[in-house]
Amino acid sequence: MTATMNEVGAGQGRRRFIAPLRGQVDAECFRHPVFDGYADQRDLLTGADWPAIEALNARLASPDHRFVAQDAALLADGLHYETRIAQGRIATREENWHDLFNALVWMRHPAIKHALNARQCLHIARLGASERNPAQQALTQFDESGVIVRVRDPALLLAWDRHDWPALFAPVGWQRGDIAVAAVIGHALMEQMLVPGRLLVGKCVVVHGAADAAAVARVAAAITAGQVLAAASELRPLPLAGIPGWHPHQDAAFLAQADYFRPLREGRRYPPALAEPA
Repeated sequence: MTATMNEVGAGQGRRRFIAPLRGQVDAECFRHPVFDGYADQRDLLTGADWPAIEALNARLASPDHRFVAQDAALLADGLHYETRIAQGRIATREENWHDLFNALVWMRHPAIKHALNARQCLHIARLGASERNPAQQALTQFDESGVIVRVRDPALLLAWDRHDWPALFAPVGWQRGDIAVAAVIGHALMEQMLVPGRLLVGKCVVVHGAADAAAVARVAAAITAGQVLAAASELRPLPLAGIPGWHPHQDAAFLAQADYFRPLREGRRYPPALAEPA
């Protein structure tokens, strides 16, 4: 078995992350709310052995796509990763946490993954495979660290605009559904949760509404139409450990950690929440 190395923006800074070996992971970590949307796939994470590519394909509800082992023979085609997906082949490293979590998102939220791939391919067609524009960087950041949040109380969105973290994370709003995580999209975020206690930051697209499925569908449609993710600055940072119940020590001193719950930078502005379709 091999460890996975990748880089992702998080509250603890950008640095190489080395995922633990499969046998070193405590299955209890998959009880964290980050994984709530993936309960139907939890057996793929907790089994003693790595799931085979065929087992992943059996769970994929995208008839025109399949996971294929990323090996030297596959890479010899010289295609861009995104171009290959557009042709129906999702390159997947075997015995690799990062790619296994990516597979789970394909299973759970295929519309989001298809939308991200289509937009990436559009930019590749314009710029070629060797250049990356701000929109591609935003698409990748959402793919790796993305969270879809739905909000129905405008006051909470205003608190978020100001980085007023005590107001945003006041338990009452989360308990009554005025704000909620509709979906965790970022497979790198999930990979980092293999190590308990990490203070991670989701990069969010926000929908005004009260239904999780509708919020996810709205974001998929907005990505497809090019209405969001023109630049990484559009993504709202959300310190995930501040969400009530997502960290064991959420007192005032914890929320006062300015290196994690960062103040608003001067001049920083966020786009309004997407409106759910009527």
